[in-house]
Amino acid sequence: MSTRLSIDHLTLWITAAAHEHSLDLASHIEERTGASRRAALAALRRLVEAQWLSRSGSDRHPIYAPGTLRQVARCYTLYGLQEDLPWQRDFAPHFALPAHVGRMIRHGFTELVNNAADHSGGSSVTVSLRQTPSHVQLLVSDDGCGVFDKICQAFGTEDAQHAMLELSKGRLSSQPEAHTGRGLFFSSQLADVFDIHANGTAFQRRAWESCGWRPGRPMPRQGSSIYMAIALDTQRSLDQVLSAWSLDGSGIEFDRTVIALQLLAGPGQPLDSRAQARRVAARLATFRHAEINFSGVEDVGHGFIDELFRVFARANPGVELCPTQMTPRIAALIKSARASATAGA
Repeated sequence: MSTRLSIDHLTLWITAAAHEHSLDLASHIEERTGASRRAALAALRRLVEAQWLSRSGSDRHPIYAPGTLRQVARCYTLYGLQEDLPWQRDFAPHFALPAHVGRMIRHGFTELVNNAADHSGGSSVTVSLRQTPSHVQLLVSDDGCGVFDKICQAFGTEDAQHAMLELSKGRLSSQPEAHTGRGLFFSSQLADVFDIHANGTAFQRRAWESCGWRPGRPMPRQGSSIYMAIALDTQRSLDQVLSAWSLDGSGIEFDRTVIALQLLAGPGQPLDSRAQARRVAARLATFRHAEINFSGVEDVGHGFIDELFRVFARANPGVELCPTQMTPRIAALIKSARASATAGA
């Protein structure tokens, strides 16, 4: 067989194969694909040129190793899956990451695979990890009910946008006896790029944007697909991220949160109602500090501000509400509501 082998297909498994068959990689490709020796050698040359492989040794006895570009993709049955074993066995040995980046991507890998096993209700999960000269990229896709539908069912939330609002606060779990609701939240904070796709809906977070979460372009598939990318030269670390959401900086307690109000208000739409404010305030009493980010919100109504900054604030004096990214009018409304709360205390 002399058919030209597909590089895109080979890159899904060539990284692991180069580790395991460094001395006989051409023969392994022949056996695995049914290709001829000539086609296998041609494919190896192309993979070396594209930096998927490195080659040393002699012409007669070449030695192959993973190159600058690396990728492993595997599919697992979810029933009984222990998320640490795929990481240790199938992924970690084949990548060369800075230690702090490796720790962060391991955290994301194990948390996202565990979420698929424990919450998706699906039968399988596909995991792909890719390393480029600048980033490490993780994609975890399951065939379950979809993360937003799961939240809606568990918490009586009406739509995916409201489900994302709850998810963005953190400490959200449909199984509180078994989970603390930290996994998906902290995985998103570790990443430079983080996308959540589920059943035709998508939201994305970019670490360099101040607006937090915003709608994205969904993938056309059933179930959940979560993508995270971390720059190899990032100064971020797991301990640093954990500490940022703890008021005392210890990283032990999770008592800070940020609410991106644009998840409630569509483009050009005001936040008018007390019902919207109550959605914002839901579960905030479990935190000690909540940043209320008005980025992207052009206008609000008196009822919304009064419900959040007077009614909720008076009922929950242990929660500090910190509004940010306000227009002058919104800032004036908040100042008035707080004055009323103080006067009526």
